[in-house]
Amino acid sequence: MVSKPPENEYENALAGWLLTRPDETDSADESDPFEARKNDLGQIEALARVREFVRKRFNLPIDAAIMVSEVECKLPGCPPLETVVAFWTKSEEGEKRHHFKLFKRVTEVGYDDLPFAWLKDSLIVPEGFGCECC
Repeated sequence: MVSKPPENEYENALAGWLLTRPDETDSADESDPFEARKNDLGQIEALARVREFVRKRFNLPIDAAIMVSEVECKLPGCPPLETVVAFWTKSEEGEKRHHFKLFKRVTEVGYDDLPFAWLKDSLIVPEGFGCECC
């Protein structure tokens, strides 16, 4: 498979980041702070807390799918860690995916950091939109 060269600075930075990612088959380094964070009980509780914040803010039913992740970003201009939230709602037209980012660690996210409920429709991701995050 032949890949095309990067067309802009973002694609160039992304290509560089992908080249520096560790092999998925490598065993996790115990001294890696990001690996330790994944298994931290406080981290797990923070993810659940943010999910409940989202459910409450946007008045989502108990069975609504809500994804909360803390991701590392090495692209220029990105914070080193950010919280990505995606949730799905049902409407007459079918399911709608909504998403947003919070530029802080998930353990630092508070209820007031979430977008206002009246912005819910503006968080819808149009079908075919090229978003790789969620």
